Amino acid sequence: MRKYFQTAGSDLPASLVVFLVALPLCLGIALGSGAPLFSGIIAGIVGGILVGSLSGSALSVSGPAAGLIVVVANGILKLQAYDVFLLAVVIAGVFQIILGYAKAGVLGDFVPNSVIKGLLAAIGLILILKQLPHLIGYDADFEGDETFSQADANNTFTELLQAGQLYTGGAVIIGLVSLAILIIWEKKVAHHKSIFHFFPGPLMVVLVGVLLNAFFKSQYPELALEDKHLVSLPIVSDLQNSVTLFTMPDFSKWNNPDVWIIAFTIAIVASLESLLSVEAIDKLDTLKRVTPTNRELKVQGLGNIVSGMIGGLPITAVLIRGSVNVVAGAKSKLSSISHGVLLLVFVLFIPKLLNLIPLSSLAAILIFTGYRLASIKQVKEFYAKGWDQFVPFMATILAILFTDLLTGIIIGILVGL
Repeated sequence: MRKYFQTAGSDLPASLVVFLVALPLCLGIALGSGAPLFSGIIAGIVGGILVGSLSGSALSVSGPAAGLIVVVANGILKLQAYDVFLLAVVIAGVFQIILGYAKAGVLGDFVPNSVIKGLLAAIGLILILKQLPHLIGYDADFEGDETFSQADANNTFTELLQAGQLYTGGAVIIGLVSLAILIIWEKKVAHHKSIFHFFPGPLMVVLVGVLLNAFFKSQYPELALEDKHLVSLPIVSDLQNSVTLFTMPDFSKWNNPDVWIIAFTIAIVASLESLLSVEAIDKLDTLKRVTPTNRELKVQGLGNIVSGMIGGLPITAVLIRGSVNVVAGAKSKLSSISHGVLLLVFVLFIPKLLNLIPLSSLAAILIFTGYRLASIKQVKEFYAKGWDQFVPFMATILAILFTDLLTGIIIGILVGL
């Protein structure tokens, strides 16, 4: 435990950044899945505290994943009750533990480096493209969507065109100021010893965003952001009422074959996404630490059992959160654990404070993370390595951009054979 506190100066500020990013993603993924909003928060808390504590990964962050939205939405629809779906989540966790003991974690070793790097670059581009509408106040699509085709009949590019016509003036100002702060912080503050050296740029972005919107409300009401452009966390009136937000699985439906089919699907998709995420985050780790993948499957399984037992969505290691964690300067798993604690504390005790945060400020943080992941330098490096490396790298990027995470990775692997 002592070794984690040695890096607390880096991990605690990073955990705050991950928390700020994870909060709207938890809510957005729950919304996109057709599940209760609080189910995403539960999954984020379990993923941060429980999975973060037991995982062998130093930098990955677990929680509800956009890659499971279709599986979850179809599962809830098929089973016709959320408590029955929770039973499938619990069984999926048991399947994952079995996969861990069967040493299925070795599957992650077969993914080529060019595909992993392509995955990281694609995530960077997705962050930029998907968050640009939120940056300028077009919040029609939920936070956390990663797929090319959206539920509202738009795709990534048509939504950009719509956003350009239906932007919100106040959000544009807050978003651009937020991006400017992040760029200046990176170039002028983060690497220089000063009073602000340990103060994370993303936290400054959030504070400035809240203050700017308060200023607009008092001086320029026409620029003030409506509630739909702010974080919208469910308010719990007191601790006693918070118990009603938790849902238990309906174990009486254990003999429904659809429960087992959905559980198996969740287990496979969640396991693959977790393995790919930890492999990718390990590539970003400057200390070159390697995550024990079989242990990761067991821990993810335990996380899904606990999440399902109390009403949470399925959990995976989430590449976007892990990437934000690395870019924010995290050094150990203390960051992931602390972000889970922050989710728990803020949701229970001071949710109204979080609901002042503009989505455009959070979009700026994600866009800046995307810029760091999708560098032109990487494209040049893989081009220099030859066509056998460059083609799978680019194929992975394009396939993920125009389909979804898992489909794109499979295409990238097939191209690389």
